[in-house]
Amino acid sequence: MTTPREPQAAAEREVCGLVNGLAQQIADHVRDRAVTLGLTAAQATALREMTGPMTMRELAERMSCEPSNATFVIDKLEKQGLVERRAHPTDRRAKLLVLTADGDVLRERLLELLVQDSPLAGLTAQQQRTLQDLLEQAITRR
Repeated sequence: MTTPREPQAAAEREVCGLVNGLAQQIADHVRDRAVTLGLTAAQATALREMTGPMTMRELAERMSCEPSNATFVIDKLEKQGLVERRAHPTDRRAKLLVLTADGDVLRERLLELLVQDSPLAGLTAQQQRTLQDLLEQAITRR
């Protein structure tokens, strides 16, 4: 016997499966591209998200991880000469993460690789915007 909620539950299960599948394809894509540059997936994600100077907390939010995990990743990138920690101009307790010149070059190369054969490449720009809008709506409704 089916309940009145079963069609809704089935539709939600299907959407969740699709979102999870897409997330896995994107993660695999990032990992594959990162390896070609001698990076881990986490390092590639950090570089992708570093759109300008930011704090460790801001980076961790963008990476969807704990600040301690982001710190571990940044420590490795700093040792490779790709990121620097600088004094924050208004918060003496915080440091700003800034890409070095080498970090900028590597980030640009990474971005080039990430758009090649991306799981989203089959969507038009408008479809990508629509998908983004729908995902943002789903996330902000919580």
